[in-house]
Amino acid sequence: MRNYVGAIAAVCLAACGEPGGTEASSAPGALELTREADGAASGAWGQGEARVRFASRRVESGVYRIEVRQNGMSLTGLVDAEQGVSSLDGFAEDNGQDTQMLDGDRELLAGLYAALGAELPAGPALAPELKYLRRAVGLWAEHPPAVELQRTVMGEQGRGYTMLCGYAKCNGKFTGSCGTTFNWYSYAKHDCQHGGFDLAANQQLAQLGDHATCDGDELYMSGGKWVCGEPDHQSRPKVQGNCFGRCGPGCGGDTQYTVDATNHDGCVRNGHALTSAYCNDQFTAASDDELYAPDCY
Repeated sequence: MRNYVGAIAAVCLAACGEPGGTEASSAPGALELTREADGAASGAWGQGEARVRFASRRVESGVYRIEVRQNGMSLTGLVDAEQGVSSLDGFAEDNGQDTQMLDGDRELLAGLYAALGAELPAGPALAPELKYLRRAVGLWAEHPPAVELQRTVMGEQGRGYTMLCGYAKCNGKFTGSCGTTFNWYSYAKHDCQHGGFDLAANQQLAQLGDHATCDGDELYMSGGKWVCGEPDHQSRPKVQGNCFGRCGPGCGGDTQYTVDATNHDGCVRNGHALTSAYCNDQFTAASDDELYAPDCY
């Protein structure tokens, strides 16, 4: 999903807490993380005066309760990993009323997601309490304001999400320069005010994977040369960089590459913003990919 655009201060991370309740440093900008003997995890992360607190625990076999509190907002998730069903919600803490995800909320969550991605491993080594916490935080960090926070997300491979792991490789690797060898995915596409999915200006030929970046942006082919930036509804430009097609903000956290996440990138990186209403359908379609799709590596 979309590489989050926002000013996120550099974070200095301390070591994770060990099972049994050891807590990481509470220095400003550090990730605080406490692990309990039963696998439950809780902690906090802050940027400036803003602070976000989180907790994740198993409530029954394969089911995890996630709670995130920030900026007077409570975010909750009940993730059933075995059935592929999640119940998500968000509300104002002072009155329990519905609320919206705004720019400051997303920025703080994106910072927490980056901290969790930098501190925690990807793949099977990560405990499920932390795995689904990080995935839920990544999903909320991209949540558009017009999409209701209270919703049900259901996922099933082959129906809810389709993996694109092979397209995330070039030169036989998931990371590193492609050189002159690319593995284009045809196409990253969306619909908007310009037209439907079949419009060439709404499509991009994407090299998926963690292979390139330029000043924190992606690259696209223009006039036979790679240009730093994002094309705006050009006719099927070739694009790469910033982990195109990867679920979650940026290149941190888990390593899932899917069709819906690629299309979400293809919308918000093609003349639209992360909060553009034209990309809401791509966001909702990619939500189950973020929560349930397996890692590619």
